[in-house]
Parts: sequence; structure tokens; C-alpha cells
Amino acid sequence: MPIVEIFEPALCCNTGVCGPDVDQALVEFSADMDWVRRQGAAVTRYNLAGDPMAFAASDIARKFLEVAGSKGLPLVVVDGVTALTGRYPTRTQLSDWAGLAAANTETAIAPAGVQMLGLSEAEGCQPGSGCC
Repeated sequence: MPIVEIFEPALCCNTGVCGPDVDQALVEFSADMDWVRRQGAAVTRYNLAGDPMAFAASDIARKFLEVAGSKGLPLVVVDGVTALTGRYPTRTQLSDWAGLAAANTETAIAPAGVQMLGLSEAEGCQPGSGCC
């Protein structure tokens, strides 16, 4: 199974989902990470503030910081190859890179605590249908 590593900028806590002004991208990414890990994927997340030694130990992360600085983070590395920089990956990207079957992972699987209604697009609210 591929190894996915995410090197993040300095965050207030391990996930960045804390404090009064939470970044929605971090909320979504945290939910996606939890889902991918529950599927058995090998995904590791490193926070520059909490895990500086992980950055120092990784040639890719260390060289990336020398060139782009922390403003270029997050950095996503898959099996030692840079896969994405400057933004967090989607659930589909994480699934693909982790070697999971990615069939409709963006919409079919809800984050923990969210109940899906089970409506298909044909049954959903469409313009002119009178439901919206």
C-alpha cells in the first residue's frame, strides 16, 4: 500500500480544527483523513509546529521549505514523490494516492456524524421541480 505524507504549516493544534476561527478547508481535510485512515490507508500528517523533526528528517520536505518556505505548505508526498503543494488534497485524491478504490468517494461517503439522505440526482431538488 502506498505511503502518503502530508506536511502542513504550523497550526494551533495537530489538526488545525481548533480556536474561534476554523478554516473550512481544514475541517473537510480532517474528515477526509479520518475516512481514508478508517479504510486502512497509510496516511501520516505532520504539523510544522508540532513535528519539526519530521520536516528535518525528510529530504523532500526540507528542500521544499528551503525553496518555497512555509507559505508553500501543505506538501503532499506519495511514496517519496511530491504529489501536491499549496493546498489540501480532496478525498478522491487521498483515496487514489493511498491505493483505495475511489468509486464516488467525494459524494457517497459522508464525514463522521453526517447522515446522508440517499437521494439520487434524479430525485433531488431540481430547478422547476417545485421543491426548491
